Amino acid sequence: MRVMESITRFLEKRLRLKVNQEKSAVGRPWMRKFLGYSMTWHKVPRLKVAPESVRRLKGHIRELLRKGRGRAVGQVIAQLAPLLTGWTEYFRLAAVKSTFEQLDEWLRRKLRCILWRQWKKPRTRAKRLMERGLEQTRAYTSAFNGHGPWWNAGASHMNAAVPVKWFAQQGLVSLLARYRSFNSLS
Repeated sequence: MRVMESITRFLEKRLRLKVNQEKSAVGRPWMRKFLGYSMTWHKVPRLKVAPESVRRLKGHIRELLRKGRGRAVGQVIAQLAPLLTGWTEYFRLAAVKSTFEQLDEWLRRKLRCILWRQWKKPRTRAKRLMERGLEQTRAYTSAFNGHGPWWNAGASHMNAAVPVKWFAQQGLVSLLARYRSFNSLS
């Protein structure tokens, strides 16, 4: 606190700069964020995406997905592409890839959730699951299981029916793949 006060005093009195008290703080590098990045707490610190940046991205994605409930998943994916591409471009310097993996998994689950909701009735769900390669017994037990859309979106039957490869064919930008392509170039 003492250091913060003396630096603030120096900046305001001597350099005549205004210090924003809300944004300014003294703290450990891994507890602070700068331009959307943060640091790891390891002995050799590495850049990572700040949790607030991830939360903000998820908020944007939720907003886009909310608007896309009545549209085909392919259209929603096309609308997400510029956002995901730009976000990955910006955070390509991050050295921690787990954030990109988790966001990819979360996004695919959200899209599977939209599909589950669009299929509405259990019979339609069973029919769609069978069309996508599930055997009849498994498709019917999955369709009539009584769990909600979020649970089903993360269940093995939806992962088998709507695999990662299907999302790639639809044009979904994989954050992890883009991150790896940036890091292989440098």
